[in-house]
Amino acid sequence: MPIDLTDAHVLVVGASGGIGRATADAFAAAGAQVARPPRDTLDIADDASVEAFFAQAEPFDHVVVAAAQTRTGPVAGLDLTDATAAMNSKFFGAYRVARAARVNDGGSITFVSGFLSQRPSARSVLQGAINAALEALARGLALERAPVRVNTVSPGLIDTPLYAKMDNAARQAMFDKAAARLPARRVGKPEDIAQAILFVATNPYATGSTVTVDGGGTIAA
Repeated sequence: MPIDLTDAHVLVVGASGGIGRATADAFAAAGAQVARPPRDTLDIADDASVEAFFAQAEPFDHVVVAAAQTRTGPVAGLDLTDATAAMNSKFFGAYRVARAARVNDGGSITFVSGFLSQRPSARSVLQGAINAALEALARGLALERAPVRVNTVSPGLIDTPLYAKMDNAARQAMFDKAAARLPARRVGKPEDIAQAILFVATNPYATGSTVTVDGGGTIAA
């Protein structure tokens, strides 16, 4: 059954590329009116920017937070300044939006975390911890903000502009190696995650959930 979001008002934070853009496009294709504010209009790392944006915005039916900037690497190579900046962007960015956004009853808030929360990596400890915190935040907010529904979608390895700065051959080799390990036998696309976000946002019985869409990465050997 096709999803019909005609007249629904949707906010997608981080819609300039990758998962955020695919998500905004998916909502628009379903008939929604989609707001895609640029960072100079809504900077989720800045308290004043978030408060100012939502003070003048009408209530939304669905809010998706797909924006974040986090550095990766071993803890030994990331000082507290780096760790704090990453936490401020991804975790507290979502926190600010959830705190300030006005969402209509029965509507939804959806965060985007990542499968490192369930399958830690020695090279991405901080990212895994932030993702786990974000998923816990969503579960608690599902209780606090009911009847607004709050969920998280947790992607695996997705071919997004995040990897555009890599050497082409190195990027393809990384994707090929990952695809061979994954039960899905391919790396994910932004549209795969957008479909999951659209599902949890519009399913009236989905709240407090984390939906993992990782090609089987969490269970792969």
